[in-house]
Amino acid sequence: MKNFRKYVLTLGSVALAATAIAADRAVAGQALPTGQMLTPLAAPGARFEPLVAQVGPHPSYVADGAAAIAVSPNRREMLVLTSGFNRYNGADGKLVLAQSSQYIFRYAIDAKGSRLLQTLTVPNSYSGIAWQPDGSGFVVGGGSDDTLHLFKRGGAGFAEQGKAIKLGHAAGNGADVRPQAAGVAVSPDGRRALVANYYNDSVSLVDLVAARVIAEQDLRPGKIDPAQSGTAGGENPFAIVWTDATHAWVSAPRDRQLVALTVSIDAIGVAKRVATLGEPTALLFDAASKRLYATEDNADRLAIVDTASATLTGEPRLGLPDALGHGQIAKGLNVNALALLPDRRLLVTMGGINAVALVAPSARGATVQGLIPTGWYPSAVAASADGTRVFVANRKSPPGANPQGCAPKLAIYRGQPDACGAANQYIFQLEKAGLLQFPLPAPKALVRTTRQVADNIGLGDTQQRAAAAATMAAVRARIKHVVFIIKENRTYDQVLGDLEIGNGDPHLAILGEHLSPNHHQLARAFVTLDNFYDSGEQSSTGWTWSTAARVPDLLEKTAPVNYSGRGLAYEAEEADRFIYTAQTPAERHATNPALSTDPDLMPGPALLTAPDGERDDETGQGFLWNAAIRKGLSVRNYGFSDASIYDLGKAGFVPLVREPALTQTRIYTPGDRLLASRSDPYFRGFDQKMPDYWRVREWQREFAQAEASGTTPALTLLRLSHDHFGDFKDAIDGVDTVETQMADNDFALGQVVETIANSRDRDSTLIFVIEDDAQNGADHVDARRSVAFVIGATVRQHALVSTRYTTVSLLRTIEDVLGLAPLGLNDSLAVPMADLFDPTTTAWTYRAVAADVLRTTKLPIPADRYAPKIAAVASTPHTAAYWAEAMKGQDFRTEDHLDTAAFNAALWRGLGIEPKPTAGLGGGM
Repeated sequence: MKNFRKYVLTLGSVALAATAIAADRAVAGQALPTGQMLTPLAAPGARFEPLVAQVGPHPSYVADGAAAIAVSPNRREMLVLTSGFNRYNGADGKLVLAQSSQYIFRYAIDAKGSRLLQTLTVPNSYSGIAWQPDGSGFVVGGGSDDTLHLFKRGGAGFAEQGKAIKLGHAAGNGADVRPQAAGVAVSPDGRRALVANYYNDSVSLVDLVAARVIAEQDLRPGKIDPAQSGTAGGENPFAIVWTDATHAWVSAPRDRQLVALTVSIDAIGVAKRVATLGEPTALLFDAASKRLYATEDNADRLAIVDTASATLTGEPRLGLPDALGHGQIAKGLNVNALALLPDRRLLVTMGGINAVALVAPSARGATVQGLIPTGWYPSAVAASADGTRVFVANRKSPPGANPQGCAPKLAIYRGQPDACGAANQYIFQLEKAGLLQFPLPAPKALVRTTRQVADNIGLGDTQQRAAAAATMAAVRARIKHVVFIIKENRTYDQVLGDLEIGNGDPHLAILGEHLSPNHHQLARAFVTLDNFYDSGEQSSTGWTWSTAARVPDLLEKTAPVNYSGRGLAYEAEEADRFIYTAQTPAERHATNPALSTDPDLMPGPALLTAPDGERDDETGQGFLWNAAIRKGLSVRNYGFSDASIYDLGKAGFVPLVREPALTQTRIYTPGDRLLASRSDPYFRGFDQKMPDYWRVREWQREFAQAEASGTTPALTLLRLSHDHFGDFKDAIDGVDTVETQMADNDFALGQVVETIANSRDRDSTLIFVIEDDAQNGADHVDARRSVAFVIGATVRQHALVSTRYTTVSLLRTIEDVLGLAPLGLNDSLAVPMADLFDPTTTAWTYRAVAADVLRTTKLPIPADRYAPKIAAVASTPHTAAYWAEAMKGQDFRTEDHLDTAAFNAALWRGLGIEPKPTAGLGGGM
């Protein structure tokens, strides 16, 4: 404690030091695809190291998804648990099971730092790890295995004791979801453990001596008292903590509750529910003050509970220190982990700004005293026993280039070595976890690190924003309509790598001009963006970044586990556990007749993984269309948030109809209450069996009506998803190969642009086009570099713009054009893409062309629309039978339910060329 006192920082000293170093320049950092900068070594004495496995057949493998830290009772050891993708392929491209696990890194820690003692593994996990009170062992939640692992100390370190304890759930609560063991906690006597059953909305009490479950309590009100049937409560229990031998608390983020439990020898009871403004996630109990602290995702708040009275005494919103003089920043801090210092101050990780905050709490409030930069997306934090050294684990790192993400190789067929997998360059394989440690900064150093965090998130870009403001004001004066098109999963090099201008690699352009002539024409005619990055890794995070400019913490935690095949649902696009919660129970069952009619199955409209709006009453309302509707603008939706079932033969299947408006056959089922009346009922959402050609025909029908009546919407949301590819066996009109589906998507995009170019709204319309992510391709610059377009009136023509832009930049630009308030922290601090515009530009035109490969289809494309035949980079087009066999076993029913490595490899087998891949292990901050 004596050494710790010299680090105590008062608010007065922060203010004085801030004045003294206000002119300090920011240290060099690494740019992120979110628009922020990364400077993990900014703190004096900082040391960063990747989480190298040091076990298994490939011991140099670097793990990802660091999720939790548990410090031993004597504070001399620390466990770091991963809960990420962690799939490693061998030289033959096949999964190496012995390396593809979740990891537990055991460290010795003190005021001088950490020393790795041991690495242990479990097949699956989801954030839950806890020590036994005497330090003789620890427990780990088994994630989708629905188990609890018990490790005990021995002469050679720790080892798992016996078989994993089964928790006994046949399935999770939802639409075809598995159980998921999340947070765990051990009783003060060390004999029992509590497990939060994330998808079963319950808590299990486990006898660690007998290795069996002795009680389970469903936390839903309707399951406790039938009179409360259909009442939301206790769902998605995530973290859990004992406060004494008979009491515990669990966080229930979906229902924004902290649930107080009573625990006896063989039973659990719900004593009280405490409502919170945000989604409570991590929990920390301070026995000295009898306070329970909880981080609140989606609200950037800290819940403070007096456990003696089980009452919420404070719920302060966290932000930047007052000394910065910036005031309250918008939501998006993603507070997600806690640690307690000896003087009762808190360390709070902020995943959304890549920082850890030093926070002084009181009974009713909290003051952020300073910030320290970390690695990308910190998710766990701890301190040495004397509080002088801090340890922060982060989930991921910038991926870098992935030119062998699916290394091109001809004449490789299914069953032979996997050319994609061997390189281990899929996006989630490239993003690695690490451990940062540093001495707790002294007062002046803390002010410098605080200023660095502010610079990293863009607070220092005021001059650049001011310079862009005049241009954007001139654009806004002319533009009345925005068409926002979201496509699927392509990198820049895949599509535009063969463009004669810009930074492309033609060897990687497997979807080049021979399949995407309109993409190339649009890049040439308007602006080629060769330095644009998608903020999300894949479709669940990518879709949310593309529509809300940020991703809630629990979606960050869910996505890599879901994509690794370790359970959890695809939770995005306004569905949780594959249920569209905005629908009434009757609507849910009408949409999916196979869904359980249990009134306690996720009752109410709450969405766990949807961003909130800036006001506290705007829960789940943080999307672009919410901002437009609040502004009073007209919105028309084509395929966003679609709850319809398009799976052949499945209950509720919506039939394949090319022009449903002719027969008034309703296709679209709204999954968003506000979009319900603003959506085209005849527009088909994500379904790879249906060509984009027909989607555009339906959009054109409505557009013509709106144009004629002068009611063209201010914001059009348009989904063109056929560049995702799939469903080759059942696809209609001969659009049943990768080549034809890419060409179909390309022609559809060109048709949209041409339609607007020939309309009376031509000179008052801008078209924004984005890929929601870049996960399914290779790129010689960065695995997240992607294709984006801004087209129409006021856009520069025949220009190359290499300014670094991201998904967030594009959303900020749409907001500026429409006069919308920013959605959250990231876009509020982003600089709009002003250098794409010349407000004096007036004349523009466009004529869509069709790739030659579309001649093989039954699409009714006039002969004069076909572009001159262009030589392909790869071999001649394959048949539908070839692609059906190549993609055999893939699930194309909804976005990205794929074995992505095999999917990407199949693309390269059919479309690519040499060179061959080399295996990579990766690492980073």
